[in-house]
Amino acid sequence: MRTDLDDLVIALYVTIDDLLGPRLGPGHPPKLSDAELVCLAVAQVLLGARSERHWLRFARDRLGHLFPYLPGQAGYNKRLRAAAHHLSLAIRHLAMLAPSWCDGLRLLDATPLPCGASRATVERSALWPHCAYGYDRSHSRWYWGFKLYLLTAPDGMPISWCLATPKLGEREVAQVLLDDAARQQALAAGTIILADKGFAGAEFETHVRDLQAHLLRPDRRDEPRRFGPLGGMRQWIESVIDTLKEQLGLEQHRGRTLAGVFVRVAQRLLALAAVVWCNWQLGVPDKRSLLAYDH
Repeated sequence: MRTDLDDLVIALYVTIDDLLGPRLGPGHPPKLSDAELVCLAVAQVLLGARSERHWLRFARDRLGHLFPYLPGQAGYNKRLRAAAHHLSLAIRHLAMLAPSWCDGLRLLDATPLPCGASRATVERSALWPHCAYGYDRSHSRWYWGFKLYLLTAPDGMPISWCLATPKLGEREVAQVLLDDAARQQALAAGTIILADKGFAGAEFETHVRDLQAHLLRPDRRDEPRRFGPLGGMRQWIESVIDTLKEQLGLEQHRGRTLAGVFVRVAQRLLALAAVVWCNWQLGVPDKRSLLAYDH
């Protein structure tokens, strides 16, 4: 196995084919299996193809030797929107296979996910009942869309995630996310959760302790010194978010419906998970390095 896109796609297919299994139900099985569809979606993100029409035309030349059949744009879009559960299963499966699954440290953060840039777009969008306006403190700007909540391992492997309206409090959503991670046995007793000061609060810290975990966050100005600013440690989760946005095009998802946004976010998280998992297999020092897979 080499560090290139072809070998990553092949290894991913072999790993998730039995997990997803054959398509059940009446009618002929599809020419492109669910496992092949998931691998094709990962390759799309890694090669930076934002338009599905252009991607399918390019994929015939770049990956035609791996995918003898490629659907049309409408068929691919329909299959991809219906494959959200498969993408989530694959993320979870790769996370459990990576050595970092047993790591006693988890990184927690939330980042804005814009879904519209103009008032006219907002008013006509099918996402209107689901999205809301929120304030992005890091860029001092208002946006309309969702917030992505992400729990990862120190190497950047996605462990658990969700989308929520910006109207909800960060601690409220994070509590639900951590509860879900604990139910899936992704939070072992004694796990340290590294978060930012936005998750400060006695109720939230009590909730984390009830999960037999420990919260580590920068000190606020109005409280006694405990951990300090934690600037270097906070770079971990911020660099993971940066990889999703700058290299995997998180903010350029082009989702226009709730299902479309969800599956495109899952698509990028799976691409990150596949790279981290593959780099573990190959012994690459930087587990989030995409250089070998983006061309």
